[in-house]
Amino acid sequence: MKLATLKDGSRDGRLVVVSRDLGCCQPVPKIAATLQHALDHWQQVEPRLRQVYAALNAGEAIDTQPFEQQQCHSPLPRAYQWADGSAYINHVELVRKARNADVPASFYTDPLMYQGGSDSFVGPRDPVYALSEEWGIDLEAEVAVVTGDVRMGASLADAAAAIRLVMLVNDVSLRNLIPNELAKGFGFFQSKPASAFSPVAVTPDELGQHWADHKLHLPLRVALNGQPFGQPDAGEDMTFSFAQLVAHAAATRELAAGTIIGSGTVSNKQGGLHGSSIAHGGVGYCCLAEVRMYETIETGKPHTPFLKFGDSVRIEMLDAHGASIFGAIEQVVTHDRERRG
Repeated sequence: MKLATLKDGSRDGRLVVVSRDLGCCQPVPKIAATLQHALDHWQQVEPRLRQVYAALNAGEAIDTQPFEQQQCHSPLPRAYQWADGSAYINHVELVRKARNADVPASFYTDPLMYQGGSDSFVGPRDPVYALSEEWGIDLEAEVAVVTGDVRMGASLADAAAAIRLVMLVNDVSLRNLIPNELAKGFGFFQSKPASAFSPVAVTPDELGQHWADHKLHLPLRVALNGQPFGQPDAGEDMTFSFAQLVAHAAATRELAAGTIIGSGTVSNKQGGLHGSSIAHGGVGYCCLAEVRMYETIETGKPHTPFLKFGDSVRIEMLDAHGASIFGAIEQVVTHDRERRG
């Protein structure tokens, strides 16, 4: 099943069920006005939503409308919780190696995770707003899951069973602000602006054989300014599964329905020139920091710049037949003054 939230002038938007081919959708106000309401009452509303989804795919639904991705908000325009992990240890290893530091042994058994801002996400076609290029604006292409209620101390099996939806995310980072924040020993805040999620969130069963071991085994495709930048497989080199990440988040607290858990930047192990890029036969990258780390390791300093105003980012995942599963995140980096006028 595929679900989306259309902008309607309200904070939480309007829930729609979307056809498998992303061609049309149907509002379902009599079932659930918003995605958060659906998640809060999942056991009651899921069967009814699935009936609508079946009718859409069979061409039997009424009151349908074309599905316009540019009209989408993030599936949850705001959430009770957004916790982002770092499940791809290759990414962490590169960060450490670039500054000649070892990876602590605990990082391979105990997931890294931080709590991000969740009061206001941006839509998948909204700009990435910033006040200065000097902040070091970077994309981070990731996979994320949305949970139902999860009890404190949940087992891996219970954590896995609580995964309701899967989606993509551009978790923007302001790289040049990160060092000073982390040096304070209190974590990210100013260096992590609003994230954007894919137009569509899907139930795990919709992914078929590609959802295995609580990981999504398909390439995550990233383009910068219309050119291929990355296509690493999201299932490869993922040290911690989503079941492990959810269980980690719930180790000392309950998670409310609508909690979002991110994978961290998707990263595959690779060699060759700077990693290597798609142009050099590699799978490329899901963030600029990673190629800059490879450059630092190989040449002593980074050469690839961070994002500039006017740069565009596209993040998408295709099925085995080349069809878009989640729709595409398409964002242009824009100076905040253009929003303010």
